[in-house]
Amino acid sequence: MEKIGNIIQSIANEKGLKIEDAQEAVSTALIKTAKRIFGEEYEYSVENDADTGELALFQKVHVVASDDPRLEEEGAKEKYMVIDEAKKVDSDLEIDDEITYRVDLVDMGRTAVAILFRELEFHIQRMVAQNTYESYQNRVGEIINIVVTRIDDEENTYGEYREVQAVLPKKSRIKGEKFKVGDTMKSIIRRVYVDKQKGMQVELSRTSPKFLEKLLELQVPEIKDEYVIIHGSSRIPGERAKVALSSVTPNVDPVGATVGTKGVRINAVSQELNGENIDCIEYSDIPEKYLARALSPAIISAVKIDEENKKALVTLPSDQKSKAIGKSGINIRLASMLTGYEIELNEIGGTVTGDQSSSGDSQQPPSNPDALKALFGED
Repeated sequence: MEKIGNIIQSIANEKGLKIEDAQEAVSTALIKTAKRIFGEEYEYSVENDADTGELALFQKVHVVASDDPRLEEEGAKEKYMVIDEAKKVDSDLEIDDEITYRVDLVDMGRTAVAILFRELEFHIQRMVAQNTYESYQNRVGEIINIVVTRIDDEENTYGEYREVQAVLPKKSRIKGEKFKVGDTMKSIIRRVYVDKQKGMQVELSRTSPKFLEKLLELQVPEIKDEYVIIHGSSRIPGERAKVALSSVTPNVDPVGATVGTKGVRINAVSQELNGENIDCIEYSDIPEKYLARALSPAIISAVKIDEENKKALVTLPSDQKSKAIGKSGINIRLASMLTGYEIELNEIGGTVTGDQSSSGDSQQPPSNPDALKALFGED
């Protein structure tokens, strides 16, 4: 095994592993092989040989007292040596010390070499798979492009991305959009998981609010350079979205920079989202002001916050009620999801909650954010 250092270097280069990871895989393979050849009852360790810099395999034997109860265990003679016998080997040894013997598997013949080869292959592949999994876990929340390779009977969309399979579930696809084999699809990595039959898979999403935020980052240099900050977003995918923005400098208008000249930036994002309308509002750390802006285009008279119950009582003129609620309740739902408050509308001359209907509008669904996420399948 005098050339094992070269083997480790070769494995690391070929498999794209760190030297330490390749070394760990080889060490594990050496120990597993020794146990299969000599017996599971033996203890082994792998160390760097100080003289050659190569990995060396050692069998460990523990020094114990002559009356140690562990001497009665099965296979004790392979793991333990009584202190009197140990003194004959080295007079400086004490109880609880370890004696190590170097083991060379190559000297054990072709069987040991064949087992070592199989163990190496298994542990290297396992290390590669683990590193791949961790690398994709670190990329959750990133946008990737894939070429569609298959669409199954349940309308889940599949594509190959580098060495893994990526899947866009039907529930994470924007309503109304269709893909076909050969299309290039932009999505965000929602999560990474291991399927027992299919191996590691990357789950994608086009309905997540984070997808909208990442698209804005791609289109708006001020966001990428962190002159404009996204504080949150809410979406009803394919219909409408709201995004809250602020600027770190008074020289930059966060809404204007995001919308772009003649709406060119926001329109590019909207086009990627199958025509989804995007409302940009300026964020405020004053909850009342933030909530009033979130309900735009409605003009709000007053906002009263119940922080303990995460509720907001919004007072507004009667002619602003329909604007606050929006078509099919979209505006008030988005405002509720964006701000995190359950919204109740107090019309001047009467009270309208998010659960009540308004003249000319269908009945308003609850504006509780958790209930809405469950209802609309939001991430």
